Amino acid sequence: MMTIAIAIDGPSGAGKSTLAKTVAAKLGYLYVDTGAIYRTIGYYMYANAIAPKDSVAVEAALPKVQAELRYLEDGIQHMFLNGEDVSTQIRLPEMSRYASYVSGYGFVRDFLLEVQRDLARRHNVIMDGRDIATVVLPDAQVKIFLTASPETRANRRCKELVERGTPQPYEQVLQEIIDRDKIDMERDIAPLRQAEDACLLDTSNLNFQESTDAILKLIGETV
Repeated sequence: MMTIAIAIDGPSGAGKSTLAKTVAAKLGYLYVDTGAIYRTIGYYMYANAIAPKDSVAVEAALPKVQAELRYLEDGIQHMFLNGEDVSTQIRLPEMSRYASYVSGYGFVRDFLLEVQRDLARRHNVIMDGRDIATVVLPDAQVKIFLTASPETRANRRCKELVERGTPQPYEQVLQEIIDRDKIDMERDIAPLRQAEDACLLDTSNLNFQESTDAILKLIGETV
């Protein structure tokens, strides 16, 4: 039976994960947060004091990493690192930088590519990341490039951090987003970019429900 794949790419803080998760639940699709997988790799390096810019050390450590995606009874995607649930740890603010660096290495992306494609072969999926439509699932039936202005993304991120009890200054969050965008767009391996056949959706002036409806409309017009 042919499966359906929906690829959602976009910069950090654009709301990809929350929106993709909501849409997947409405459609009964499997949601795959690929960013969480890279954060798990980054967390291993962080926990073992391996500098993310040290490509030789990162590659040497990779065989020791077993990253696994599981859906538990709560219906939420959990990330396990060598048997330990690290779903909370990978959301620490500094993990964004670690994930950005390690995801720029071709050997890391090759390490995880088949894991992601196998999920799409076995399930109807909504997968979000930075190179889903361009590299991971180039044959996805629906491709969306989700974005918002850096200022909008920083405001949303600040609210999220307050809700988690880990507030940070707006200017710091904004600078981190700008820096992350630069790293992601300028890296040599699978840089962040909009696929030629992807639909651009800017949510800067949309609330969550309006953004959800816009994605569902784009999917409904294709699938």
